Amino acid sequence: MTTPRRAVLASLVPEGDPALLELEALLGNLGYEVAGTVFQKRAAPDPSGFLGQGKAEEIRLFAQAQGARILVVEGELSPTQRRILGERTKLEVWDRPYLIMKIFEARAVTAEAKWQVQLAAYRYEIPFLKGLGRQMSRPGGGIGTRGPGETEFERHRRKIERRIGAIEEKLREVRRRRKERRERRRKEGRRLVALVGYTNSGKTTLLRRLSGDPKVQGADRLFATLDTTSRSVLLPSGQRVLFTDTVGFIRRLPPQLVAAFRATLEETRDADLILVVLDGADPQVEAHYEVVLETLEALEAAQVPRVVLLNKADLSAAEASEDCLSLLRARGERIVSGSASTGEGLEALLEAVENRLDEPRGGPPEPGGEEGGIPACSPA
Repeated sequence: MTTPRRAVLASLVPEGDPALLELEALLGNLGYEVAGTVFQKRAAPDPSGFLGQGKAEEIRLFAQAQGARILVVEGELSPTQRRILGERTKLEVWDRPYLIMKIFEARAVTAEAKWQVQLAAYRYEIPFLKGLGRQMSRPGGGIGTRGPGETEFERHRRKIERRIGAIEEKLREVRRRRKERRERRRKEGRRLVALVGYTNSGKTTLLRRLSGDPKVQGADRLFATLDTTSRSVLLPSGQRVLFTDTVGFIRRLPPQLVAAFRATLEETRDADLILVVLDGADPQVEAHYEVVLETLEALEAAQVPRVVLLNKADLSAAEASEDCLSLLRARGERIVSGSASTGEGLEALLEAVENRLDEPRGGPPEPGGEEGGIPACSPA
């Protein structure tokens, strides 16, 4: 029986904070067991080591006793903070962006997904390399000298930059081919619906249910989908449209990943309709909705017409669903409540999708946009 890999969490946010609970889930999805969480009350992170020196020593001793080798910080570390915290705790130190990138790395299957993850990782590494370069250059001697450490750093940096350039060239070709496909689709009059949502909200299950294709496989884990998966779906009128599932969103998604996955995420920006899938059974559903909106804004896709599915209606508490429905209605969203697992409410969803596709394209719906024959919510 293999011993589980263990990690210690460090946080400035209080116990029970949603961001911290999510960090624990992220680690679990990567196969790590949380040995414990160390909290420190601070108004702001320590600029040098994120945590105070005494707290870092406490973590070192605790990790040693628990057999943990990784320290994961709920937050984002500067190169200096990561280095100093590692020196003080004698642990490998990760921050939230790095943890998310590790999960993407573990999930990447296709060559394209692997290129995008590698590109994000290299871009993430560059600021840390610069800090390392300053460290390595110090033993170089007096004015006008170049120490051996600096030469080593520059060699490594050039190698990373060459790799970045090679991957970017491959991804430019991917984007070119996808753009050609989109233009061909438009000429043929085929319309595209992009499925978006917080990670593990049920997008892939929905695509499998709507398309009737059992080969569309998802999993009950974070970031199960990194590549686009497209299937033809029959609407009530008999017309077929293309539904595309893509990368799930998460709060504070590292910008390096957003930039690296541009070729994949452009499918959302250029869609005829966005179908937002929300997990109605998750107590954080309203916060997840806000993250989806922020991400769509970052992708320049906020103006694409959309319909919202409040998913997992078979599992969600009635009062929680009503709170979320009130928020969505106030934002003018076109809402359908249903379940991708049971099929409940999906006929109403397809009607809403078809009606929205037939409307002139404009900005987001005004408050009260659920009227005009669009179902606000099927019975939950």
